[in-house]
Amino acid sequence: MKGYWMLVLHSHLPFVKHPEYDFFLEEHWLFEAITESYIPLLMRLKRLKEEGVNFRLTTSITPPLADMLSDSYFSTKYLRYLEKMIELTEKEIVRTRYSDRFNKLSTFYNETLNQIRDFFLSDLNCNVLDGYRMFQEEGYIEVITCNATHGFLPLLNPDVSAVERQINLAVQSYEKHFRKKPKGIWLAECAYYDGLDRILAKYGIEYFFLDSHGLSYGKPFPKYGVFAPVYTPGKVAAFARDPQSSKQVWSSKEGYPGDPSYRDFYRDIGFDLDFEYIKDYISPDGVRVYTGIKYYRITGNVNLADKEPYIPEEAFEKTKIHAQHFHFSREKQAEYLSNFMDRPSLMVSPYDTELFGHWWFEGPDFLYHLFKEIDTYKQIQPITPSEYLDIYPENQVVRPSPSSWGDRGYYDVWLNGGNDWVYKHLHQMERVIQSLKQQYTDPEPIRKRIIQQMERELLLAQSSDWTFLITTGTAKEYATSRLNQHIRNFFELERMLREDVDVQYLEILENKNSIFRDIIVS
Repeated sequence: MKGYWMLVLHSHLPFVKHPEYDFFLEEHWLFEAITESYIPLLMRLKRLKEEGVNFRLTTSITPPLADMLSDSYFSTKYLRYLEKMIELTEKEIVRTRYSDRFNKLSTFYNETLNQIRDFFLSDLNCNVLDGYRMFQEEGYIEVITCNATHGFLPLLNPDVSAVERQINLAVQSYEKHFRKKPKGIWLAECAYYDGLDRILAKYGIEYFFLDSHGLSYGKPFPKYGVFAPVYTPGKVAAFARDPQSSKQVWSSKEGYPGDPSYRDFYRDIGFDLDFEYIKDYISPDGVRVYTGIKYYRITGNVNLADKEPYIPEEAFEKTKIHAQHFHFSREKQAEYLSNFMDRPSLMVSPYDTELFGHWWFEGPDFLYHLFKEIDTYKQIQPITPSEYLDIYPENQVVRPSPSSWGDRGYYDVWLNGGNDWVYKHLHQMERVIQSLKQQYTDPEPIRKRIIQQMERELLLAQSSDWTFLITTGTAKEYATSRLNQHIRNFFELERMLREDVDVQYLEILENKNSIFRDIIVS
C-alpha cells in the first residue's frame, strides 16, 4: 500500500421553500441536485456494495439540505417534478422517432429518469437521507455536518454568539437526522479564522477541512505539508486539500469534465425547442430554463450551435480511462511523497457534490470506476477522517492560517463593495436577538414563538449563499430579495413583540421559513 486517498464531497443547497407557489424556479435547485447528483451517486454506491468493492466516502449533508430532504413538502413536489420530466421524455421519444440518434437519446433519458424514480420510491422510501444513513451505518461512508445555515463564520465572528449558534445547531441538526453526534464538520466555504477551533472543540467537533494554503501558511510550517492532518491549538484535527488531485477533477478546462466526449451542460432542449412545444415544461411565466434533457456533447471550443450529438456509450468508456488515469496519478504521487515522509501520504480531494452529475453528467460513473480501480490494485487505500485518526492519533500541532476555498483564497467573495451592506444588518439583528433573550427569560407561548421565528429569519439571512450569488451575479436578484425578506421579517416580528401580534403572519413565516422547527428553543 503506497498511500491513502480521502474523497470528501460537500452536499449543500440554501433553504428555499415557497409553499405559496405551485412552481418556484429556485426550488428546482433541490430537485435537479437530487435527480442528477444525489440519487445517481447513491445508485453507484449500491452497485459497488453489491459487487463487493471496498470504497470509502466522506460527505457533508448541511442542515438546510437535510431539512429539505426530510420534508414531505419537498418529497411530494419532487415526485411531481419527476413525473413531469418523465412525461417530457415520453413526448420526446415521439418527436424524435424519425431520427435514430436523437430517439436513442430521448429513450436513454426516459429510462434513466424511470430508474431514478424507482430508486427514490423503493430503495429510499422517498427520503434521500435514508440512503446516506444506510451506507454510514454499514461503514462505507462518513457523513459530517456543516454550519447551521452555511454562515460565513469569519464575517460573523464579531458576534461570537452568532458563530456558536451556527455550530451548536449544526450538531443538533445532525443528531436529529443521523441519530448520533457528528465527528467532523465542513466549514462553509472552508472559511477559517484563528480561534475558531476552540468553538468547534466546545461542541464536540473532532476535525474539519481547510484549503491548501490554510495549512501550508500555518505556524509552524507543517512538516508533511498538506499530506497529513495536523492538530490545532484547540486540539481539533485539520485536513487540507491536495491541490493536484483536486484540480484534475474540478477544472472544467484542464480537468476531466472538459473532455469533448462528455455531455455539454449548456445546450438544453428547454432553450432549443419551439416555445409552444416546451412551454409546459419550463417556468409558467414563460422563462426558459434547463430541463436536464441535453442532446449534445462538449465537442470542443465551438459555439453551442456547432455542438455534436452526445453518445452516452462513448462517454461511459471515457470515464473508465479517466478513472484509470486518476488512480495512476495518485499512485505516482504517493510514490514520490514516500521519499519525504515516514508514514503513507494522505491525499485529500474535496469537491462540491453537484460537480458529479449536475455539472459533470458522467461524474458518478467516474467515481464508480475509480473505486473499482482502487479496489483491484490496492496500492491506494480509500479512507475516512475517523479511520485515519484512529490509525495515526499523534499529529503535529499547527496554528492554521485564516483562509477559504473561494476565489483568491480568503474572504473577498463574501465581503466586497457589492455585498458589504448585508453585514450591518446581520450584526444588528444578532444584538437584538441577544437582548431579547435576556429580556424574555420565560416568555409566554406566543412571544416565545415570535422570538424563535426571529432566530430562524436571522439564521436564514446569515447564509453565505446570498452574498456569494450577489458577487457572482448568479441569481443576484433572488439572493438580494431573500436577504431583504429575512431582514424585514425579523424586524416586523420584533415590532409584534411590543404591539399587536399578527398570528396569521407569524404562521405563514413558521410554515415557509420552517428550518430547525424541532430544534430552536429560545
